[in-house]
Amino acid sequence: MADLLIPEADGQRIVDLRQALEERYLSYALSTITQRALPDARDGLKPVHRRILHAMRLLHLDPGQGYKKSARVVGDVIGKFHPHGEQSIYDALVRLAQDFALRYPLVDGQGNFGNIDGDSAAAMRYTESRMTDVAARLMEGITENAVDFRDTYDGEDEEPVVLPSNFPNLLANGSSGIAVGMATSIPPHNVAELCDAALHMIHHPDATSTDLVQFVPGPDFPTGGIIVEPRESIVSAYETGRGAFRVRARWTTEDGGRGTYLIVVTEIPYGVQKSRLVEKIAELLLARKLPLLKDVRDESAEDVRLVLEPRSRTVDPVLLMESLFRTTELETRVPLNLNVLDRGTVPKVMSLAEALGAWLQHRKDVLVRRSRHRLDQIAHRLEVLGGYLIAYLNLDEVIRIIREEDEPKAVMMARWDLSDVQVEAILNMRLRALRKLEEIEIRTEHKALTDEQEHLRTLLESSRRLWGVITTEIGELKKAYGANTALGKRRSSFADAPAAGDVDLDTALIEREPITVILSEKGWIRAIKGHAETEVNGFKSGDALKQALRCETTDKLLLLTTDGKVFTLAADKLPGGRGFGEPVRIMVDFGEGHDTVALFVYRPGKKRLLVSTVGNGFIVAEDELIANTRKGRQVLNVVGEVEARLCVPAEGDMVATIGLNRKLLVFPRDQVPEMARGKGVRLQKYRDGGISDAQVFVAGEGLSWTDSSGRTFVKSMADLADWIGDRAQPGRQPMSGFPRNNRFSG
Repeated sequence: MADLLIPEADGQRIVDLRQALEERYLSYALSTITQRALPDARDGLKPVHRRILHAMRLLHLDPGQGYKKSARVVGDVIGKFHPHGEQSIYDALVRLAQDFALRYPLVDGQGNFGNIDGDSAAAMRYTESRMTDVAARLMEGITENAVDFRDTYDGEDEEPVVLPSNFPNLLANGSSGIAVGMATSIPPHNVAELCDAALHMIHHPDATSTDLVQFVPGPDFPTGGIIVEPRESIVSAYETGRGAFRVRARWTTEDGGRGTYLIVVTEIPYGVQKSRLVEKIAELLLARKLPLLKDVRDESAEDVRLVLEPRSRTVDPVLLMESLFRTTELETRVPLNLNVLDRGTVPKVMSLAEALGAWLQHRKDVLVRRSRHRLDQIAHRLEVLGGYLIAYLNLDEVIRIIREEDEPKAVMMARWDLSDVQVEAILNMRLRALRKLEEIEIRTEHKALTDEQEHLRTLLESSRRLWGVITTEIGELKKAYGANTALGKRRSSFADAPAAGDVDLDTALIEREPITVILSEKGWIRAIKGHAETEVNGFKSGDALKQALRCETTDKLLLLTTDGKVFTLAADKLPGGRGFGEPVRIMVDFGEGHDTVALFVYRPGKKRLLVSTVGNGFIVAEDELIANTRKGRQVLNVVGEVEARLCVPAEGDMVATIGLNRKLLVFPRDQVPEMARGKGVRLQKYRDGGISDAQVFVAGEGLSWTDSSGRTFVKSMADLADWIGDRAQPGRQPMSGFPRNNRFSG
């Protein structure tokens, strides 16, 4: 920092604050990234986890050994390797032991290590721990110069820079952390699937993440659940290293007798606290935001069992669960941000292929280092055995030199041309061992070591042989944690979630019942329960019935006004049948001076014929008429004195129009364009006046109308021959018996 200090005349120094902050904050950020938040791509561990496992190894807490107090482990970690708060270290140790947090726990805990409800573990003085078999695999070869060691913070000891990691821990157990300006979030995966992907990469080095998804279809969470993320999104996430996975709870139904049923949730999404989940559902239930649900109970013991009781036996369980998935943590999104330290130094967002490749390359480096270490040991042992053989052949002379010479080491080295290592080995032997020297045993061991030495040299000279050994190791790992083992069996399954349009939850949350909607001439609207006959005296003075529409509370209603706008009304939100109802103007915003034209039930996929007073019109899909705001949707463009006049169903292949001038015209429907919005085309030509009514009908069924007495008449296409023409023609007077009001319905 000397360059940041600016000397002053009075001997004081002024620090350039901006430069100092930049450098020191950068140092802090790098320290946080490399020493705390991001895992190493090779062993998938952060420094605190690596130090915990290293301390447990030094305490001989192997899987087959006895347990030791967790406080002893935490104390060693603090004192030797990780000088931080004891609670933070113990929390890290606890997480390594939780089978609901880690897919493959690294610590075998004895005592209370917390639970899925979010309860904390007992104090470290009450719990005991040791390493699991997975942790032992991470340590495999650490005493054989497999990895580098560095000085600890106080320089009194050494710690491993990375573990040998004979286990794909980064992807198998995942990781999460927040650094400065970056974060990581890696969900756990199934080891057997990772082994298959790794073997494929060994045989196909150019394999991409897309290729590997056939072996690793997605995460495998310790708490199970159902992954409903589309395959395309999963492939994209693994290719880029960023994405998310939708995870849902697993549930079944149980017969409750007398036609009733219960929903039982047996698995909840990863990372969700069960107690908080139940509390949230209960809060929504009390707030009346879950109308399909009656009660929730937690009957869990060792396993998860959440019981959901529906409001009634008629409630569809799928719709009930869809409403819960939308509003509670029974469905969550688990993020993927594969941001790790490449070779322990550089932060990098890796793809699935890159992450697996980093682990495989590390395994190769470890194998090379262990092989060279073993070669050094063999060379030393062969040198010692050579000395033993000379000592055996000259045993009496060796004993005499040791007994009589003041400097036996120098004499022996000069006498038989022995090395310092050989003489030291002979002099350090006990008499009992010296007496047991046998030439056959020495030569047998010498030959075995020579053969092993030749094998290792051949191995190091061939990359193909190295990958062959790694393939064998991965095969053994897959066998140990295969799909037929309790720990290796896949827990999370895959399914397709219903598409957004397949399940209308807004409708599902409404109790379905028949109603009759009453619209008056002055625009007052109300809904009467049931499909009852309309009472003519149920209106204000001077008002009368304009339209009575039979529907259900789950329906959406579409209202066309004279200014060509269409508004959407929810049938269940309409005022009740007592009284006169409410003006429709306070529900939607249609222009001053305009009136209602038609009210009808929205039917997806259906079409309507819109017509203005001057006879211009077009066909529009009802899906295009839905408006999500009070301002509605402008569909039919009208100007001046022209207004919207008709909105009739467009089901058929022929169109019949009749004007106020009592002229009837029939023409093919395909002459009318289909549009989402516009003025339309002329349907019928008038010298004066405008259109009175229109009907779309099927040619094979004929044109029908109803007179004022309620009688229905039907005319076939043969009967209509004189009135059939093309669009925009004037038409001619209708046949005898047609209603005098110029309407197709009385």
